[in-house]
Amino acid sequence: MHWKSRLLHATASVPPGFRSFATPVYRGSTILFDKMADAHDEWHFDRGWNYGLYGTPTALELAGRIAQLEGARHTFLAPGGQAAISLIYLSFCRAGSHVLLPHNAYGPNRGLARGLLRNLGIEVEPYDPMMGAGIGAGIGALIRENTALIWCESPGSVTMEIQDLPAIVAAAHERQVPVALDNTYSAGVLLDSFAFGVDVSMQALTKYIGGHSDLLLGSVSVNTEAAYRAVGATHQQIGMAVSPDDCSLALRGLQTLAVRLEKLEASTLEVARWLAAQPAIETVLHPALPSCPGHEIWKRDFTGSSSIFSIVFDRRFSPAQVNGFVDALKVFGIGWSWGGTHSLAMAYPELNRPTGDYAGRIVRLNIGLEEPADLIEDLGRALATLE
Repeated sequence: MHWKSRLLHATASVPPGFRSFATPVYRGSTILFDKMADAHDEWHFDRGWNYGLYGTPTALELAGRIAQLEGARHTFLAPGGQAAISLIYLSFCRAGSHVLLPHNAYGPNRGLARGLLRNLGIEVEPYDPMMGAGIGAGIGALIRENTALIWCESPGSVTMEIQDLPAIVAAAHERQVPVALDNTYSAGVLLDSFAFGVDVSMQALTKYIGGHSDLLLGSVSVNTEAAYRAVGATHQQIGMAVSPDDCSLALRGLQTLAVRLEKLEASTLEVARWLAAQPAIETVLHPALPSCPGHEIWKRDFTGSSSIFSIVFDRRFSPAQVNGFVDALKVFGIGWSWGGTHSLAMAYPELNRPTGDYAGRIVRLNIGLEEPADLIEDLGRALATLE
């Protein structure tokens, strides 16, 4: 064979038997078959490999590990948390469908409802996230004949309300409506979503699974054959590919997830309790504190807390002063995400909820792996600028 052809058809080999703790990073679009009888073009993941778009061994190992963590039938990967949310909508809804979404859901989820989904003829109705807390039948009154999906997010974005999942699931399943949960806060381990009957659990793996603010990935975990087929078919048809390099980073993140969550919980509670005693703070919205809506439900359903919570400033402070507080922080960075190794802060000047006016007074904090004493000192200096 000509040397130019040998470049493409090399016969060189390496010794067998290499073993390592690290999962190999398999990159590839074309997958080779031994013979035509092996070639297939089906999305069913249990049939083996057919095209790199649907995952290499690196991606499927990550998906399998997350499925094991969550106790799922199967986990599908997506290029980010928002892509995972979109995958769920497109798997269960069609033109004319009605969806219930808590009004404290992740902002881009609500943006998707107002934009693309509305244009596709899918109506997304906001509901009180505390509906179901002792009044489980309440959400049943919102279910229509065309309701295709009920979303839950617990704790809710920024305002941290804890939802009564068993009550909501019971009301939904009575009408044969599937329930999807944004389970990013718990990293799939602090809340056993499938034990409460949730049909679909999604995570932004960007957050705790990745753990280092250096990748974008999402996951959609399902626990029934019907959900597996619905999500699997849609996943293939819209070509939701993920990077094997990002999957490799997420697999690395899984190895330290337990120790990071333990450290983050302890540090976050220390900081939250200190802030609760400060005169400038009206309320601390941390699920493990009684001041958080749904705290009793959190104690019943969760096995721990993680790194994010919010603080509401006293009404005597203006939005400009609250922004100044964030600007005065030196150890905390200013950024939207959370779940990584670094502490972050973000103010919400225009945040209003039907259950309360938080505009200009609420700041969300993500506690990282810094020492709590350094974070408390930083917060104390910034609070002093308010006066």
